[in-house]
Amino acid sequence: MASNSDILQAFRRGYDSDPRSAFGVIIALNRPCEASIVQEILDRKIFVEILAAPDFDAKACALLRERPNLRVLKLQGNADAGLPEYRTISGGMLVQSPDTKVVTESDVKVVTRVKPSKQQVRDLLFAATVVKHVKSNAIVIAKDQVTVGIGPGQTSRVDAVEIAVRKAGTKAKGAMMASDAFLPFPDALEVAAKARVSAVIQPGGSIRDQEVIAAADRLGVVMAFTGVRAFRH
Repeated sequence: MASNSDILQAFRRGYDSDPRSAFGVIIALNRPCEASIVQEILDRKIFVEILAAPDFDAKACALLRERPNLRVLKLQGNADAGLPEYRTISGGMLVQSPDTKVVTESDVKVVTRVKPSKQQVRDLLFAATVVKHVKSNAIVIAKDQVTVGIGPGQTSRVDAVEIAVRKAGTKAKGAMMASDAFLPFPDALEVAAKARVSAVIQPGGSIRDQEVIAAADRLGVVMAFTGVRAFRH
């Protein structure tokens, strides 16, 4: 079990990953919310719309009363994990199973000559976990277990990469990049390499996989395939 200081540090790292976007936000915790988290929100004057957690201690509740317009949700477990998802269109509806797959190290197949370090694998798996929750076409850049750049919902994958590296800025150097679906061309990889991203994780499966792998070897970027597509619409 993580200590209170570890949880607070994780919260700060999450906030610092993109403070510009931290306005009108939803904050979700996967463990009980303690007073230190609420105090951090108050001290930083973060405009939070919703705060969700499995539980809230008494001190946290007392502090939350100072923010009457903040909605507090107590969520227990993941009870809807097995329920189908619905996407409606004019005249019809798509019913699909939720994406519950968690990419693990056993799914990772390194396809480049350069191999990732243990820390890089850890960050690649973290980025792959985050990217499945981002609207397709989706790109996530992560470093030291923190998301530093997100390129969401673009019609072109290279556009998503350009947005992600721009958001990451100098933090892209030495970072890991995850794509929710395969890279269809080397162009997205070239944009990432120019920003000095060190490694990429993607499902693979494109007819141009060998061309993309060759580009990764040429650019000195580690690349791993998972065989797992997380295309979220």
